[in-house]
Amino acid sequence: MSLTPADVSRIAHLARLELSPAESDAMLGQLNGFFRIVEQMSAVDTRGVEPLYTPLAAVQPAALRLRDDGVTEADQRSANQASAPAVEDGLFLVPKVIE
Repeated sequence: MSLTPADVSRIAHLARLELSPAESDAMLGQLNGFFRIVEQMSAVDTRGVEPLYTPLAAVQPAALRLRDDGVTEADQRSANQASAPAVEDGLFLVPKVIE
C-alpha cells in the first residue's frame, strides 16, 4: 500500500493538522516507510508460532505476576453520595435529558 500526497492532505485535514509542503512531503515518506515495514512483517509465515504475553518470555521463563482478587478499600458509598442532590437505594438520581 502506497499513499499519495492527496492521502496525506486528507489525513492531515482529518487530524486537524496544518502541514507545510515540506512537512507534507516528509510525512508522505514516513508513512510510506511505515507501510513498507508492515508489508514485510505481514509476509512472514507465523503459523505454528505461539503468541507471547510478554517479549521476555522468548528469552527467559517469565511467571505471571497476578495478585489475589480481593477488596482492598472500605465501602465509602454513603460518604461519596452525601453531597449528591438526589440518591435512592444507593444510586445517584439524575434528571432525564433524553425524551
